[in-house]
Amino acid sequence: MKSDSDANALPAFDFRSRAARRAARPGGLRLDALLPHAIFVAALLGAWELAAARGWFDPIFFGRPSGVARYLWEHVPTARFWIDLGWTMAAALISFVLGSALAFGVGLAFVAWPALERFAEPYFSALNAMPRIALAPLFILWFGLGPGSKIAVGFSVVFFVVVSSTVAGIRGVNDDHLTLCRTLGARPATVFFRVTLPGAVPVIFSGLRLALVYALLVVIAAEIIASDRGIGQKLAYLGATFNVNGVIALVLVLAALGVAIVRVMTWLERRLLHWQ
Repeated sequence: MKSDSDANALPAFDFRSRAARRAARPGGLRLDALLPHAIFVAALLGAWELAAARGWFDPIFFGRPSGVARYLWEHVPTARFWIDLGWTMAAALISFVLGSALAFGVGLAFVAWPALERFAEPYFSALNAMPRIALAPLFILWFGLGPGSKIAVGFSVVFFVVVSSTVAGIRGVNDDHLTLCRTLGARPATVFFRVTLPGAVPVIFSGLRLALVYALLVVIAAEIIASDRGIGQKLAYLGATFNVNGVIALVLVLAALGVAIVRVMTWLERRLLHWQ
């Protein structure tokens, strides 16, 4: 049994900083968890640099960390780099927005009218099975070397990914919740916006994350095939001139950009699901 002094005691105040409290949460950023990765990456880069300096492999074909760092230092701050990155990101984002908007509408139509989905399924399966990169020359022929062809390639990937996730997410909502809302007299619009859509958000956002990353990848691939500007065109030029350090540097930049995209989409999903 607690004493009166224990019952009246004030709760202990946590004097740790906000960053320390955040790091202590499950899944938080912890220095003791980052330290092994930092040591591993440092050892890997050191071994790579040593092997290149000793001539154990040809840095012309494999590059070296010092050369990659030099390229990043010399080219990332330039206006040309950011213009190329801007063109690539603009094409990827436009294709993502257009493809997601149309795919969401088509997904809702498939859920509302299953007969329409059964009719369109063979055609959608055939179109989705086509390799998009193989279609890139055709899109370039139709839309030219500018951003139009890159948007078309990205759109063709985003659309099918988001359609599938939208249909799966909406149909995965608990039927008991929908039945209860209808029994209580809720209107269809209220059921959709208050129950169906929030319940489908996790699955839909999984598709959106994949779609945005895929859009960036296929846009870059299309730029490598033929383009007048963009990061992909820069990669093609560096590869043709055997500038391996530059290729690796741009690949690292794109990898960091992909991680940032996933983190932003995850943060946005959590904001939309803050009620859970």
